[in-house]
Amino acid sequence: MIIVAPLHAVPGLVEAEKVGHVVSLLSPAMTPPTLPVPPGHHLRLTLHDIDEPAQGFVAPEAHHVEALVGFAGGWPREAPLLIHCFAGISRATAAAYTVMCALAGEGEEARLAAELRANSPQATPNRRIVALADDLLVRRGRMVDAVAAIGRGEDAMEGRIFAWRIGG
Repeated sequence: MIIVAPLHAVPGLVEAEKVGHVVSLLSPAMTPPTLPVPPGHHLRLTLHDIDEPAQGFVAPEAHHVEALVGFAGGWPREAPLLIHCFAGISRATAAAYTVMCALAGEGEEARLAAELRANSPQATPNRRIVALADDLLVRRGRMVDAVAAIGRGEDAMEGRIFAWRIGG
């Protein structure tokens, strides 16, 4: 199971849900929370929530997505994986979608995007992260197209916490 959440909810969720692995996607000025997970079980990605490179900002890059996919590949799935960003709307949902696509294999992109929307009406996955993942996973635009098809999520200051079960 993958849990997606905003930053403020992370410490409580790690203990309550017995989370085994965590992915933090935060801006450079933010400090990821210190969490009670074993060394090597917390991936910290430092990047801004932007869709295009911009002066003075850290855009999502291929190495971020490679690290995410590699980390998820080493997740044993015995305990939940928690993915969070500041609001739980853009970077975290893009990362969760990337992990689900990587685990599901080719041909599941549209189904998984529809599941993402059903799980999170606010989800507006970061388009740059999705495009980089699409390239890395060699999905030939299917991930990008699937996320475009679900459209922008509902306006919100913060996403709701949701759990996404692997396989539906």
